[in-house]
Parts: sequence; C-alpha cells; structure tokens
Amino acid sequence: MAGPKNAISSTVVQRVTTRDARYTLEDGAGSDAIHSDPQYSYAVTQLHGDHGNTGVGLAFTLGSGNELVCQAIALLSGALVGQEIEEVMSSFGETFHAMAEQPQLRWLGPHKGVVHLALASITNACFDLWAKSRNLPLWRLLLDLKPAEVLALLDLTYLEDVLTGPEVLAMLAESALTRSLREGVLTTGYPGYDTSVGWFGYGDERIRENVRAALDQGFRAFKLQVGAPDSDFDIRRATKLRAMVGEDAYVMVDANQQWSVPKAIRVCRELASISPYWVEEPTHPDDLLGHQTLAREISPILLAAGEHLANRVVFKNYLQAKCLGFVQVDCTRVGGVSEFLTVSLLSRKFGTPVVPHVGDMGQIHQHLVLFNHVGLGHPLLFLEYIPHLRPHFVWPARVENGVYQVPQEAGCSSDLKP
Repeated sequence: MAGPKNAISSTVVQRVTTRDARYTLEDGAGSDAIHSDPQYSYAVTQLHGDHGNTGVGLAFTLGSGNELVCQAIALLSGALVGQEIEEVMSSFGETFHAMAEQPQLRWLGPHKGVVHLALASITNACFDLWAKSRNLPLWRLLLDLKPAEVLALLDLTYLEDVLTGPEVLAMLAESALTRSLREGVLTTGYPGYDTSVGWFGYGDERIRENVRAALDQGFRAFKLQVGAPDSDFDIRRATKLRAMVGEDAYVMVDANQQWSVPKAIRVCRELASISPYWVEEPTHPDDLLGHQTLAREISPILLAAGEHLANRVVFKNYLQAKCLGFVQVDCTRVGGVSEFLTVSLLSRKFGTPVVPHVGDMGQIHQHLVLFNHVGLGHPLLFLEYIPHLRPHFVWPARVENGVYQVPQEAGCSSDLKP
C-alpha cells in the first residue's frame, strides 16, 4: 500500500540488469490479422537501488527479437549507475534526450525500433523506482507534481512549432483549476473495454462465450479483430458481435494494418451498419496521407491509431493532419512514461482524446489514464483490458464490474513474479 506523500528516501542506482520474459498464449489468444502466433513478451529493465527497491520497466514485444531489446537496454542504461533517482527525475527530460540522441545508437532509429523500445523500458523503470522511493503509486506521484516538475520530465525537441514549455505550464495550470471536478474517478475507478472477446483466431462459438462472460463481468465496450482477406468474413463477425452486445454497447474494430487505403474505404463503409466507435489501424502506420484520405472518406466513422506510431514527432504529424479520432499512445512502445505524457499533452492541445493501446495488460497505463483525466483534463473514456498475463504480475490490475480499480501499491504495478 502507498504510504505518506512525503515519504521520500534517497535511492541510488547500484546496478542495472535485464530480463527476457516470454509467455506463451493458448488457443488463439492475442491473435490478429497479422500476428497469428504471438508470444507476449517483455524486455525488462531492473534498476537496483541501494535500499532494496528495484525499479521495473517494461517494453512489450511478441517474442522473437525480445533479446535484442534487452541488449539495447544494457547499451543505453549504463549512465544511470551511481545516480540518485531524485536527481535523475528532477531533469528527466534531459536524461531522456541524451539517451535518445546517443550518437551511435541513434543511427539504428532514430527514435523507433529496438533502441526506442529499450528506451521505453529504461524510462519506465526510472519512473517505477522514483515512485517506489517516494512510497507512492505512480498516478499519485504525478498528480502531486507541480507544473514545472512535470515539464522537467519531458523532451519537447522537434515539437517547438506546436508545443512549447510555457504552453505546457499554462495547460497544466488551467487544468488544475478544475481538477476537483474530475477527482471522483480516484474513488470510482476507470472504465475498461474488453479486447479479449474477439481475437482473430477465435471461432464464432468462442466469441459468443466470451461476450456472455464479459457482459456478466460488467463490460459495455468490446473490440473485435478484423482484417481478413475476405472482408465478408469481417462484416459477418462484426454484425454478430453487435447483435450480441446490443445497440447501447460500444463496439470497436481493429484491422491491424491489413488494408490498402481503397480497401479500407470500402470495408469501413460496410462496417458503418454496426456503428463502430472507432476503426483501429486500418492501413500502414507510416501512411499519414492515407489515413488523412481515409478519415475524410469514411466520416463520421472515426479512426484510432498509435500502437505502431513510434514517437512524439509522428503523433504530432497525425494530430496536425486531423485524421485521428482517438490517440492510442502506448508507454511500452514510445519512449516510456515521459514520451507518453508528452503525446498526451499534444493530444490535449489538439482536442483529441487518448485511449492507450495496452501492450502491458493495463498495468502501467491504469496509472497514466488517471493522470491524463484528473491532471490534464482528458475526457473519461475507457482503458483496454487484456487479462492473459494476470498470473505473472505481483500486483495484477484489478477490474471489477468492468472498471479498473485504482491501484494503491507503490510504483507502476509492473513487478513480475520470478
């Protein structure tokens, strides 16, 4: 449980270790139109403090290559050894920038791929150790920070044309004026939506069973994996899901980048009959203009993306293009909590809600959506729920009646069992 807010102890990073953690899923769980046989995996950073605390950071992969991220963590993290975590976090934006701009490893990105996943894991471990050293859950630590302290966590380079430091301070100060109106979520919890009802490898009967169970558990929002070569298959499954959950429920569909722009336009227009809340990852994530065209052609259906948008600059471009209805930034895919917060501030400025992709089973994102709503004024929507790795976490996310309960343990809830 979290202790007093002022319980701050000096914690020095003694050493850094990594862990290649892989978990085999069964019976089609986790499958989509392109990732047919995923092995949910974490490249884990462990920052060992001098008082016994260990900061745990996760980056999410699907198996093969996870070891490469662990190797990159070892290459990037050496400068943290011997540093006091409060000092690191007092100007973390500078630390983040230095690691992201490492003169040789930067060539392997920049700001994407294996090296950026490694940076995500390291960054998340820093935030975890910081929260543990203060004996606070991450959401509480972030909400307790002053605007200038939040700004010090961020790297705003390449964003100066749309988001400056003074603007960040002004946004945080403005949100603070109405924070009390949103603090109820800290008692009620944050709503979830169920992705695991409709994995691509599930047959009709399995989906029916999953939907019944999810409805009984209190969920009122559901996501279905689509993107089959025969789009009639997708339309049939989506129509059946809508019939099962009723007209009042939210239904989202996720194509996992499988469509060309012309096919996406055609299939999305057919999917209009089920009133999807969003269509996720309709085409290649690098095709910004394709998303812009698609958003215009299928309006009022909204697009969601972010799972494969690698950094804050790409998110800036998508927001400038006004082609996303929902930003799905994931702190285990961009450069960790720091870049997640930067993208959340960008999204807030552009008036686009953040609904994170949950590559880490909601563990760390349950903290971040609380900060986004209470601290930044983002709307209260819902957070993706995927339960497959619950048994492997020391403090698995608690979801009751379809709602994430507010975590109370110190840190980011990312500790894995041995």
